[in-house]
Amino acid sequence: MATFVLVPGAWKGSWAFEAVVPPLERAGHTVHALTLTGLRPDDDEATAATANLDTHADDVVRVLDRHRVTGATLVGHSYAGMVISAAADRAGGRISRMVHLDAYVPRDGESCWSATNDHFRGVFAAGAAATGHTVRPPDGGDPRRRPHPLASFLQTIRLTGAVARVPRREFVYCSGWEDRTPFAGLRSRLKADPEWQVHDLPTRHDAMHEAPEAVAALLLAG
Repeated sequence: MATFVLVPGAWKGSWAFEAVVPPLERAGHTVHALTLTGLRPDDDEATAATANLDTHADDVVRVLDRHRVTGATLVGHSYAGMVISAAADRAGGRISRMVHLDAYVPRDGESCWSATNDHFRGVFAAGAAATGHTVRPPDGGDPRRRPHPLASFLQTIRLTGAVARVPRREFVYCSGWEDRTPFAGLRSRLKADPEWQVHDLPTRHDAMHEAPEAVAALLLAG
């Protein structure tokens, strides 16, 4: 049986995967759905202000350490593609599969800020105007969302190359929001890379809410 570590994207917590976890567990797998530092309900403003990409990668590695996980499947949605890439690079070969669910797949030296498009750079900048260190959630959406640490969007990732040795790497492209997606070019790049498997889902960005059965089925297909 597999061990899944599910990492939510910006502004979200473990609840983002609430409809995906049950079918994985019913299939006999172990599932750890994370809420990253600075986004937990009891995190204070100072915690959110100081959290960055390294903090979030360490959150994932701590789960692996605490539960003595090897052969893990890391699943990252959106921003969390940065997180699972950084975590896999420092996990010492304990990752067997990575699934970037409509998520960034960074190269060394990139940041979420540099890898995204002008639309989302505008969202980040406008959302950070109130505090300068956290980004408020865009209007609408789930009320459980919390301000996201700005530093995690801005920090560049440093990769040693170990992440490229993860045996199975997959990218899921959600095609239902092509007017705003920052991932169209990434899909084309990975489609041409024989080391990646690319899947398409006809959903908008939050596929875990819109089509949780399809997301779970894709993960179980591994």
